[in-house]
Amino acid sequence: MGRITESIKHLIIINVILFIAPQFFKGIDLQTLFALHFPGNPEFGFWQYVTHIFMHGSFSHILFNMYGLWAFGTPLEQMWGRNKFLFFYFSAGIGAGLIYTAVNYYQFNGFYEQLISDGLSSGDIQNLLDTGKYNANMVSLSNEALSEFFSLYHTPAVGASGAIYGVLVAFGLSFPESKLALIFFPVPIAAKYFIPVMILGDLFFGVTKYSIGNVAHFAHIGGALIGFIIAWYWKKNQFKRWD
Repeated sequence: MGRITESIKHLIIINVILFIAPQFFKGIDLQTLFALHFPGNPEFGFWQYVTHIFMHGSFSHILFNMYGLWAFGTPLEQMWGRNKFLFFYFSAGIGAGLIYTAVNYYQFNGFYEQLISDGLSSGDIQNLLDTGKYNANMVSLSNEALSEFFSLYHTPAVGASGAIYGVLVAFGLSFPESKLALIFFPVPIAAKYFIPVMILGDLFFGVTKYSIGNVAHFAHIGGALIGFIIAWYWKKNQFKRWD
């Protein structure tokens, strides 16, 4: 991996600053402004498709993402150059946010249409989303479904994970024989096998809802998909460095 490259160093610095700033300045609400909210939520802004990449929810969240950025992004920036790497990184991160939003919108719309068929008006549904209160006799959705409907509308997404998954896929395409391992499964496995298994795991957890914790699995899949398309296209056409 070698020494840290300039772009990755600056990306890590920006992430760390935005993570620790609210800890010292309690009046700063960067999460509301920069996290990616559901379209239709009054806190949503189009800039959040970029800014959410720099926001993190916990120390372990930013630690693992920044480690992944350094470990797997460094050889890519050394190979591609600064401009090409930055284009790739932000494309994967923004693509992850767009695909995550599309999946959430599909799920949200399914619940919304069911409530409309129950006889609720759009105003009734908005009041439910705003207050969390509803007439149980008028709603056919289960409490679990209503909780998910409410969460889709109110829970913002943060983190560089989507962009990091894009970086992981590009690393696997570029260095397929490199050996990788997880902390809880410390057996080295070639990147060409290891990374697809990780992505399939995200797909499984995203579809089945067996996920442990509030993980945006479809953002990971989205970043991996965009990263694969770009990295595969570049590898096939052998683009020169963008200096």
